[in-house]
Amino acid sequence: MMSRLTEAHRLHLLHSVLCAVNLGAIVLDGDRRVVLWNAWMIKHSGLGHDKVIGADFFTVCPGLRGGRVESAIQHALYNNFPSLLSQTLNKAPFALYASPAAAARNERIQQAVEVRPIAVEGAARHCLIQINDVSIAVGREKLLREQAMVLRTQTFADGLTGIANRRHFDVAMEKEHRRAKRGGTPLSLLMIDIDHFKAYNDHYGHQKGDQCLIQVAAALASMLRRPCDLMARYGGEEFAMILPETDVEQATLMAEAIRARTQELAIPHERNSDAVQQVTVSIGIATQRVDAPADIEALIGAADRALYLAKRNGRNRTEALLPA
Repeated sequence: MMSRLTEAHRLHLLHSVLCAVNLGAIVLDGDRRVVLWNAWMIKHSGLGHDKVIGADFFTVCPGLRGGRVESAIQHALYNNFPSLLSQTLNKAPFALYASPAAAARNERIQQAVEVRPIAVEGAARHCLIQINDVSIAVGREKLLREQAMVLRTQTFADGLTGIANRRHFDVAMEKEHRRAKRGGTPLSLLMIDIDHFKAYNDHYGHQKGDQCLIQVAAALASMLRRPCDLMARYGGEEFAMILPETDVEQATLMAEAIRARTQELAIPHERNSDAVQQVTVSIGIATQRVDAPADIEALIGAADRALYLAKRNGRNRTEALLPA
């Protein structure tokens, strides 16, 4: 009995601390319902617990649907992946105001937003959204920018799309390659490239190009179901997907699903010179067989050559090659 009271007291204390800290704290459950909305959020949003607790997050904050925050929440809940939103690209995503007068002028607080997965024993994964006010003073803003710079250099997330970056890919590839050789299991790599992306950028502009990359990356990353799978931005408009314990037949099925999912996004692309006037992808597949292990460079090289073959054969298709 005493242990239960102590635990209840600790939980109450934790809740009180989260409500007292000088930053926004929101916790969402696995269905994206709000389970915590601290006092800082109430003060700066004007929304009390009666309006938010138990409600769907995107009903409470409809302006965030379809953007970078939704993508970060999805990565946290379904891919167990933290995200630090670029303050340069997302200065004020939440409708938060320093005062009623500022709200009347629609002058939002500038924000630094971080989304992190939370493991909850006996329940689906939750996520924590942290929001810092970075608009108060020049000195504090400079310090926060320096801290963000350090975090960005250390993080494994791509600053634009929020998925894994090239550094993360390199580390994961090394780990999974060693594990495949040690365990005698196949390892597949997909190289995915958006077709005619330069023409898309030239026609629609770089801002639309960035939105296209974000949308495609979020859609493809959401297809991953295993913690060991990894979707990364390899460079520019090229993505890479590491699929451990996956043979060439399974990798081909995944590649075809990715190709179809991209078309389902129905992103218009008037300058796509191929038959489909929307954004499509070409995919190269390479699989390290159990009986013929190859080094990482050979696996990446085979996937690159397969991607080139897919583009040469008409784009919006998949091709597979074995490492030399």
